[in-house]
Amino acid sequence: MAETKKKTEKPTASKAAPKRDKPASASAAPVHRIRKEAMGIVVSDKMQKTIVVRVDRQVRDGRYGKYLTRSRNFKVHDEKNDAHTGDLVRIIETRPLSREKNWALKEIVRRSKFGDAAISEGQEA
Repeated sequence: MAETKKKTEKPTASKAAPKRDKPASASAAPVHRIRKEAMGIVVSDKMQKTIVVRVDRQVRDGRYGKYLTRSRNFKVHDEKNDAHTGDLVRIIETRPLSREKNWALKEIVRRSKFGDAAISEGQEA
């Protein structure tokens, strides 16, 4: 009753996959992932080289089937301070540039009808 079972050794060579040699150039190449892109409207351009972009998406309600608009704000790097409030822009994911900023401005799709002059005049009146 006090007998102990002997451990049986499992053959490792039969289960192991054959080792494949990779060329040196393949292992040294950097791995790039596809960057996400989004389109949204500039909500704020009051910071230096940073804009806030609202990206909207539509979600279908599970019970009623009605489409609801969900939005999210992203801080986006704008190197030239080119985009202004109301512009429709395309943004692209990038490495973290600050604590909250990991998107960059790719292009301005459409300028706002009301330029900065219209916005500043509205605040004075």
